Amino acid sequence: MDDDDLPRARGDAASLLAKESLDTYSQFELTARIELLEAEIARVKAHAKRASNDRAAAEALFSPRETD
Repeated sequence: MDDDDLPRARGDAASLLAKESLDTYSQFELTARIELLEAEIARVKAHAKRASNDRAAAEALFSPRETD
């Protein structure tokens, strides 16, 4: 069975991170966390762009062609 067939968890990592208190983090740890989150945002954006391109390619392939 593929992971895609399994139900997704209700919460996600981003929502869990948003609830976490930042009071105990040092300035260095906060900077490192920001860098990690920015890298994750870039990764998600790149994946979303690839998915969008894949969908556009599929729509172009399977959409009815106009005839003259």
